[in-house]
Amino acid sequence: MNKKSGAIYTDVKKCVDEVIQYVGKDIVFTMTLALGKPVLFMNELYRRAKEDPEIRLRVITALTLEKPKGHSDLEKRFLGPLSDRIFAGVPEFDFMLDFRAGKLSKNVEVLEFFCKAGGYLSFPEAQQNHLATNYTHANRDAEALGANVFGQLIGYQEINGRTMYSMGCNPDVCLEACKNFKELRAQGKKVAIIGEANKNMPFMYGDAVVEADTYDIILQGSQYDYELFCPPKDPVALSDHMIGINVSTLIKDGGTIQVGIGALGDAIVSGLILRNEHNDLYQEILEKSGIMKRYEKLIAAWGDTGVFEKGLYGSSEMFVDAFMQMYKSKILKRKVFESIPLMKLINEGRLAPDNIPLDIIDQLIEMKAIHSKLSEEDFTFLTESGILKKGLSYESGCILDGGTKYSGDMNNEQNLLEIRKLLGKELLGGQVILGAFFVGPKAFYQALNDMSEEERKLFGMSGVQKVNQLYGGEELRTLQRKDARFVNTGMVASVLGSIASDQLEDGRIISGIGGQYNFVAMGHALPDARVIIMIKSTKGSGKTLKSNIVFSYGHCSIPKHLRDIIVTEYGIADVRSKPEKQVIAEIINVADSRFQKQLLDQAKKAGKIPLDYEIPEEYRHNYPEKITSLLKPYQQTHGVFRPFPFGTDLTEIEIALGGALKGLKRLSTGNRLKMVTGLLQEFLRPIPESAYPYMERLNLLAPSSIQERITRKLVVFALRNHNLLKSPPPQGAVLNRVSDKHSV
Repeated sequence: MNKKSGAIYTDVKKCVDEVIQYVGKDIVFTMTLALGKPVLFMNELYRRAKEDPEIRLRVITALTLEKPKGHSDLEKRFLGPLSDRIFAGVPEFDFMLDFRAGKLSKNVEVLEFFCKAGGYLSFPEAQQNHLATNYTHANRDAEALGANVFGQLIGYQEINGRTMYSMGCNPDVCLEACKNFKELRAQGKKVAIIGEANKNMPFMYGDAVVEADTYDIILQGSQYDYELFCPPKDPVALSDHMIGINVSTLIKDGGTIQVGIGALGDAIVSGLILRNEHNDLYQEILEKSGIMKRYEKLIAAWGDTGVFEKGLYGSSEMFVDAFMQMYKSKILKRKVFESIPLMKLINEGRLAPDNIPLDIIDQLIEMKAIHSKLSEEDFTFLTESGILKKGLSYESGCILDGGTKYSGDMNNEQNLLEIRKLLGKELLGGQVILGAFFVGPKAFYQALNDMSEEERKLFGMSGVQKVNQLYGGEELRTLQRKDARFVNTGMVASVLGSIASDQLEDGRIISGIGGQYNFVAMGHALPDARVIIMIKSTKGSGKTLKSNIVFSYGHCSIPKHLRDIIVTEYGIADVRSKPEKQVIAEIINVADSRFQKQLLDQAKKAGKIPLDYEIPEEYRHNYPEKITSLLKPYQQTHGVFRPFPFGTDLTEIEIALGGALKGLKRLSTGNRLKMVTGLLQEFLRPIPESAYPYMERLNLLAPSSIQERITRKLVVFALRNHNLLKSPPPQGAVLNRVSDKHSV
């Protein structure tokens, strides 16, 4: 670390040697969440700690990505080949493999502030080491815990003959971490900053571009160009699609949107694309569902149902594939700029990114954005923003266009008219999204890498301090984030409007708060913004069916005084600025009807709603069958509301199998009698021919043990229960016959 910053190393062992020699054997290693972790550096650091008990290694991070492996034999049969294919060439974290196996080295401790939903429910050590921190406070807390080594995965490329680096997928906490570490070093503390450079990492622009000397050591070479982790998409159920349709009506053309990863994020974007590309069909669905009748005033005041002429701007901590789909569909197209005067003019309709008016200089002078006698600083602003065309130069108060000289004194009316000859055709430097991190399927990374440099610059990346809050740039960020809709997911909503998103009542962490606090705060701070929380109305099935709308809950992530809009598959509850009796009524209206009476009775008993109040008739039919009957015909006849609206890495066989096995899992907890009865019936039947492709995929064509034969019957029952044996196998499936002797 005493050498010049930005040293290039190819040997990770030598790098770790120097880190340990410099900071000592008490190491608090911090790395960002998700994709941006330096895998090979971390593995070598962990290996060294396992070998040397004198090393005390503390790892502070979040969302460590893991290849799916499964627990039961059946899960392993399904996930094993899938994982091998999708994650080929993707290295794993050795410390996580040891953690899952209960073999984490005793001198190593892992603290995470966010994890995959439900990933640590059964791991007391992870529960005890959870850091309850907001995304924007992660660096502060890591520093308080003694962080002295920081590492991240970065991209690189040649720009004007120099190797430049990009924080790529994760400038989120990394920009601030590098800055803070350098300040700690200036105070005399021993810290190390490591970059692991990978050519496969999309080179992202915005604030993500940095010099080599940002890092003390950069690990670079072919061995670090491994494949990036690329999680496959989750299937989108019809109920998810209905949530997406409800949310889509609240998004204003010309506004701002934030969405997250997962099925509900895809459902929202699927709904927006339907609205934009098939508006007649979209309007028909809104009418049939009753959405327009029920929420006409809300949509008129805060939403929209037309096509996207102005388009949307994305402001989201997570730049997910859903944004790429909106970009491809010409929805994500509203450009914003890092200039207060330009954003004011654009928002007022006096300037458009693709149309610079002739009087633009006059307007900017009137706003005092530039001087009437153009300075060199004014000239730089005008040329870099595209207001003045390329190829001009500035000299002694004059603008030179080749051999022609133009006076920069705009107090002279003739000069003001003459400079119009130098105007550009469009504004430069606009962005359609500002994100803090990304992770997604392989096609998402490929799409970014395939873009021209100019096009990729539309997708800005920055730190969470800038993306997730207004502080430090309130005026500009307010102008950029006009008509913002911050859409987040919750697990449970109380009838009073509080939301539980990250933790169960017993204190066990499901995931972490992430950036939800920040987006809720912004949604209430911005005058034209709304916070939309999506809640699936129920969880479980059969005997385990429960409502996610409850009277009260022992934890909340968003307190009731920050309530705004709550959306379920059954509708929209606008609960901001309303008394509690009305809030309760609105939320019960969007609950599953199997639980509405119980919720209303509890509210009446507590004196929170009038005793004579009754749920309106139009809200008493909130059943899953209602959604299925509405959307299924459109799925079959128009090809919309598909389980994977934007494609998937899974084969048709795997999609069908995945659905059947999920249904089997639900039966195992919700209706065990049906499951046992169905399985017994399968023992009396031969294996149907239509099941052969599924058996081949699970390597159960020729069972070699009693257990495998039982497993095969279980799979056939799952397929039959999922209505997959009544129709031909998925297209492209290979039929291999199985002799009757393999039947149990």
